[in-house]
Amino acid sequence: RDCPACPRLAGFRAEQRAAHPGWFNAPVPSFGPEAPRLLIVGLAPGLQGANRTGRPFTGDWAGDLLYATLLTFGFAEGVYDERPDDGLTLVGARVTNAVRCVPPQNKPTGPEIATCRPYLESELAALDDGAAVVALGRIAHDSVCRALGLRLAAAPFGHGARHPAGRLTLFDSYHCSRYNTNTGVLTTEMFEAVFSDVRDYLA
Repeated sequence: RDCPACPRLAGFRAEQRAAHPGWFNAPVPSFGPEAPRLLIVGLAPGLQGANRTGRPFTGDWAGDLLYATLLTFGFAEGVYDERPDDGLTLVGARVTNAVRCVPPQNKPTGPEIATCRPYLESELAALDDGAAVVALGRIAHDSVCRALGLRLAAAPFGHGARHPAGRLTLFDSYHCSRYNTNTGVLTTEMFEAVFSDVRDYLA
């Protein structure tokens, strides 16, 4: 809970603990089974989302779209109610972030992303051969590529793109943030198309 590896993030976390003592305010663990067929990688915990609730993509708009989509395509069961005790379970899927602590303005630095990458590497190493990885946004995509030893130039980020990654396959999506959906950068249909492609691939 008190990881000191990134001083700026540790300081911000301490500020949030003082301001909101009832919030989770700690590195957010991954959610889902430990050997999934699908790993979804976001950017970092949202201040009032996962940083508050302690579960990735829980308590903010991004989670509303993500978990509704996972339920639609059979990667989740139950009801998503923006609470870690809502009973939602993931089916063959796991959700994590490239950076596990909430960053100021939702913008981790390059060194912070690199410092947290060993945790992402361990998540990727636990995947079975043939598993799929969905990167939500360019930062997540770049961190996954570096964790897998892929050259960024050989696997450029693009919504709906698919990249062979050795024993895994990487799928790209724009991040399901409120900003992206409100501005039309990402529509529900665009997001669902990525997970339809993933479901077909895994089948």
